[in-house]
Amino acid sequence: MLCLKNKNTVRAIGIVTSDYYFDTSFKGLAEFHHTRKVNWILQGISFDIYALNNNINLTQKTCYKIDRFTWNDLAESLENQGYSLDSQSISNSTKGSNNHILIIDEINRGNISRIFGELITLLEPDKRKDGTDAREVILPYSKKKFSVPSNLYVLGTMNTADKSLAQLDFALRRRFDFIELLPKPELLDDIEVYGVPVSKILTIMNQRIEVLLDREHTIGHSYFWSLKDLETGKDRESELGNIFKRRIIPLLQEYFFSDWERIGWVLNDPAKDFEDRFIQTEKINPTMNQLFPSEVLSQITADRRYYINADAFTTPKAYQRILHLDAATGEE
Repeated sequence: MLCLKNKNTVRAIGIVTSDYYFDTSFKGLAEFHHTRKVNWILQGISFDIYALNNNINLTQKTCYKIDRFTWNDLAESLENQGYSLDSQSISNSTKGSNNHILIIDEINRGNISRIFGELITLLEPDKRKDGTDAREVILPYSKKKFSVPSNLYVLGTMNTADKSLAQLDFALRRRFDFIELLPKPELLDDIEVYGVPVSKILTIMNQRIEVLLDREHTIGHSYFWSLKDLETGKDRESELGNIFKRRIIPLLQEYFFSDWERIGWVLNDPAKDFEDRFIQTEKINPTMNQLFPSEVLSQITADRRYYINADAFTTPKAYQRILHLDAATGEE
């Protein structure tokens, strides 16, 4: 905050330390009841700000934002004119400031070393502003000094199933803590569709995926999160069908490289009646005998054809028997 002496001179510099409040205890003009607390770190100065403000005069409004220079620019200009900011006062003023979070989604999809460059070093706690070994870098385009404040938290998300992507740079690994976030089916405990808890469907499918692939390919609970917003059973049944048709089966297709037999295993299709299976690989017309002569049939080891049974997406047993190992008895 800059307090003006005239249109190009500043007489005090402070940091606002509170939100707005109406102070009726102040004795004076009514407009001064509108208040915010300020920690004045420089007072009684005559600081020429004209050049720093791109040779533009300031106007003595009550309050307005100046975006022609940064705090670092101000500190450098003050120093050039013989003034020095009290770093301890600045530190005390900013201690109560809110924390800020920067979220970088799919952080492993970029070339981290080239994106961050020298800024990687500034992420370390002791290299941040006011740290024990505080550092600054010169930004390549603006040529201005830059440092990372201590109240900035950087969160990066990544899908460890993306094996086609390059491994994270070791320089980045050393500067981040890694937290594994596994699916939480229990967050779906309050959702039932066709009389089956959705949390149980997700749990058993993930257990099968973990056996057939690994735990890094398990399906997240967020795939079913849209069911929480629906109130009627009919809407949930329709949405569950959409989830399996447009999200779950395409995801499994990618996981298993279109090995439809294994996809059927995850969905427990072999234990279902034929009409209740999501993936149908039998009773496909025309038959093999109708397609190939006998000399060709002897060289074909398996019929690789399949099709997705669209009726299964609206069939209760297709979902109920994802849990059941025996189609006849319904036992798990």
